[in-house]
Amino acid sequence: MIQQQNIKVGFLLAILTAIMWGVIPIAMKYALVAFDPYTIVWYRFAISALGLTFWLAYKKQFPNFSLFKKRRRLIMLLIAGFGLLGNFVMFASGVKHLSATTSQVVAQLGIVIFMISSAIIFKEKLRPTQIIGMLILVVGLILFFNKNILDLFTNMSEYGLGVWLVVFAAISWALYALAQKVLLKKLRAEQLLWLIYLICSIVLLPVASPFEIFKANAGQIFALVFCGLNTIIAYGALVAAMERWQAAQVSAITTLTPLFALIFSDMLALIWPNSFAMQYLNILGYIGAFAVVCGAMFATIGHRVWHHRKGFLINRKKGEQE
Repeated sequence: MIQQQNIKVGFLLAILTAIMWGVIPIAMKYALVAFDPYTIVWYRFAISALGLTFWLAYKKQFPNFSLFKKRRRLIMLLIAGFGLLGNFVMFASGVKHLSATTSQVVAQLGIVIFMISSAIIFKEKLRPTQIIGMLILVVGLILFFNKNILDLFTNMSEYGLGVWLVVFAAISWALYALAQKVLLKKLRAEQLLWLIYLICSIVLLPVASPFEIFKANAGQIFALVFCGLNTIIAYGALVAAMERWQAAQVSAITTLTPLFALIFSDMLALIWPNSFAMQYLNILGYIGAFAVVCGAMFATIGHRVWHHRKGFLINRKKGEQE
């Protein structure tokens, strides 16, 4: 009964993470009217670092800095920090030129890049389900951009610039995820995130404009603060979900992020058409967005559902599954 309760709580926390990640580009796009990407990202890191400082102080779980006497760990921390910093900055810069849905759909490329990189660097064998899932995701991206895919390679428009910025953000996220994978063997997730947020806050401060907040209106300030709180809530919920549920299932739920971005974008556009834009896609675009989510999900948990030799595993006993 306790295990079942943990699974339910883990599922709800994973959904919360996906929702938070789905709405972040919407809030970010609204805040970008008054703030530049560096300032928004600085506030995200600074608010998150402050929140985690209080949390770690309350739990008395600050990391042991002697861990970083080993040069390799310090290098990994810097790679993780600058990887996440690059991801946040390029994603915010891309959102400036794109809709929330488009930015989150493209961001799913990070899963493909991370899986391929893990296979190369950590000598991990890619499962057939991962390869199939990644192929579905790529096909989904092609369908999603069916109206202007050629422009992405032949004409560097504002839209094309936004797409490529988010592509590089996905690459940067994969770099962060690879370094994180090494560091999590020695640190708790919240300890590592606190160190990264702190480093990124310090590095970004010279190029950010924190005092621009006094020139913004109430709605823009709310959006900015929400971006910071969103980071704490989303990653906090993610860590808590993984403590209660298997990481693969949690990761699968978070692949729903683009769908939440699409739903909330259209809802807000209907309620406040002057402040939010509707995401107009043709039928192939919607099929593509759905395929991206399905591909990402299948790459994450497909091996628990299907085996290339044994067929579907849903009805098999636990001991018979791969």
